[in-house]
Amino acid sequence: MSELLASYLPIVIFVGVALFIGLALLVSPFLLAFKAPDDEKLSAYECGFEAFDDSRMKFDVRFYLVSILFIIFDLEVAFLFPWAAAFGDIGWYGLWSMTAFLGVLTIGFVYEWKKGALEWD
Repeated sequence: MSELLASYLPIVIFVGVALFIGLALLVSPFLLAFKAPDDEKLSAYECGFEAFDDSRMKFDVRFYLVSILFIIFDLEVAFLFPWAAAFGDIGWYGLWSMTAFLGVLTIGFVYEWKKGALEWD
């Protein structure tokens, strides 16, 4: 029985060190950080416009275009990782289906580029 428990000793040490490092990283900013908040630091940040303005103000459409751009690149990366991991198994069909997928995303990117979503004036 003690031989079985001794085989778990490295795992217990690893978990103990991980907990110590995690707690040290969580507690140390409260002990070591320089605390000098000002109004600018404490104010809410809301995507480039005043946070506590009129709720009926017009919302700039460029924020939506930037979010669409994020979705395009986020989807691309989310689907490229599993595709790359299984590339040896899926063969030519997988290559051409991913080419079509990237083509559609490229068309979306070019559309946003032409609409001026990448220019923030």
